[in-house]
Amino acid sequence: MDNKKIIGIVIFICLIAIISGIYIVGGKIKEGSSSNNGSNEQETNIRGLTTVYVATGGGKEGFIADDEITKIMKDRYKLNIIYDNWSNGKTVLWPLVREAVGKGSGVNIYDKDTSTINTPGLTKYDALFTSDFRYYDYYKVYADKSKGEADRYSVKGGNLTLNTPIVVYSWDDVTEALIKENIVTKRDGTYYITDMPKLLKYMVEKKKWSEIGLDGYYGSVEIKSVDPVTSSPGATFYGLLLSIYCEGVVTDENITANLPKLRDFYLKAGQLPFSPADLFDAYKFQRTPLIVDYEKSIIELAKEEPENFATIKDSIRILYPEPTMWNSHCYEYFTDNGKLLFDAYEDKEIQQLAFDKYGFRMGVTGGSYDTDQFGIGIPRTIRSTVDGLKMNVYDKLIAYLGAKDETEADNILHDVNN
Repeated sequence: MDNKKIIGIVIFICLIAIISGIYIVGGKIKEGSSSNNGSNEQETNIRGLTTVYVATGGGKEGFIADDEITKIMKDRYKLNIIYDNWSNGKTVLWPLVREAVGKGSGVNIYDKDTSTINTPGLTKYDALFTSDFRYYDYYKVYADKSKGEADRYSVKGGNLTLNTPIVVYSWDDVTEALIKENIVTKRDGTYYITDMPKLLKYMVEKKKWSEIGLDGYYGSVEIKSVDPVTSSPGATFYGLLLSIYCEGVVTDENITANLPKLRDFYLKAGQLPFSPADLFDAYKFQRTPLIVDYEKSIIELAKEEPENFATIKDSIRILYPEPTMWNSHCYEYFTDNGKLLFDAYEDKEIQQLAFDKYGFRMGVTGGSYDTDQFGIGIPRTIRSTVDGLKMNVYDKLIAYLGAKDETEADNILHDVNN
């Protein structure tokens, strides 16, 4: 055999080796990318795994991308989960197909005005994972075509999956003053707001901090929140206040009587922070006396910024309103594949990771967790809660709060009455 033939054979063998190596490495890369949230280059057919497509609301990015949880889903439940980002509002206004957010392979055949969930060639979802109970509940009803809503899948099942309660963050000296005012009570190492109406009365009356013994704080008693008109956490808080004013049961009659109280409270709150992150930063670094946020925020801080957490741990106080309200990330499934993931969320190890790393309680009752690890008075269980409000109640509340003047507000109130 001459040298040219030998060289040719060697080159051919090298090419085969290179191609094989690329295939093997590429296969490993693809197999490890079952949850590339937001990426168009997702491997959706991994051998031996069932792929589940989930339209997903925000606020749980860390949880759905967590490597430990992803590994459990693959190894224990044989699931490859593709989470696509959807805003809550678009889940009812747009056909819920992957192409609608540019995730599928047939984006050129998608048209918002003519496509439906049954348009041939479009990729359907197995489940919807909202970040707001309102949309979870609302998705189950028939689409309102007069509002431009899209046809929806038939919901086979689901429930509240990731939960975190509304809390009020405060400080040691502020909390002691509120205890003396009989607004806050300490039980079993946890602080509870047992007279929220009295606290709200102080706020509406612009009672000074100095009048309750806090000479070091400037201005009036207030709980800072994000704007309920533009932010879901703010809307949840004002929904809780409405429920408290209505003594836990919101009816057409008592909502009319109590909306003006909430608008008065809202207008006197002044300029509100733009985002929950800005609000929590103001609490941490500027020692804002009282802010409303979710319980999970302090758990995430403890895990993600242990040094910052350590500097404030001894002086922070978490106040739990009685009752409080869940912020719930709700999962509903449309297919058998979607149910497989729903069942997998019941895994005890996944539930513990969700709490320990991201502050989410799981299950209908919020579960029971080792909260002593944080040492800041987080209770094992949350017992005193009220249900989240229906979409139509929130619509009335937000419209009334956001009215540009009193004439518009009166007209909205008149519509509520009728």
